[in-house]
Amino acid sequence: MLVRLSLIAALAPAFAFPALAQNPGTSTMDPKPKSARPEVVAPTPRITNPVAVFNGLDKITGRITEFDAPIDKVATFGALKVTPHVCYTRPPTEQPNTTSYVDVEEITLTNEQRKIFSGWMFASSPGLTAVEHPIYDVWLIDCKGGARPEAPQGPTLGE
Repeated sequence: MLVRLSLIAALAPAFAFPALAQNPGTSTMDPKPKSARPEVVAPTPRITNPVAVFNGLDKITGRITEFDAPIDKVATFGALKVTPHVCYTRPPTEQPNTTSYVDVEEITLTNEQRKIFSGWMFASSPGLTAVEHPIYDVWLIDCKGGARPEAPQGPTLGE
């Protein structure tokens, strides 16, 4: 037992020296020197669309229904009221990305409206921001009606 402890004590510095020899201030992974000014990347242009397209699933019947919802107008699916506020897509020359900011309200049995969802929906990831409802599912599939890309918001080059 004493021999093992003395062997461990003798070998411990040998294992510690490689770690102590490393210089935490340098990295071989990033050969570019750090500049004082961050690199400005132009934002991807987006197209603002007047209509959001949704799919709705009735979990009781198993039926999926596609429906359109104009921006800032209420579209009804079952007991849900879906109101998109914006719907953005990218130009055809860019990687597809469709997003919409949506409010979803439920009409209860007592005819009251209760907000069950408010936030961004992404057509590429419908499960990421799901509407939590026991009978209905609603998800964004597309936007339509947009013509030209909107000027990107953000810093301009040279500022």
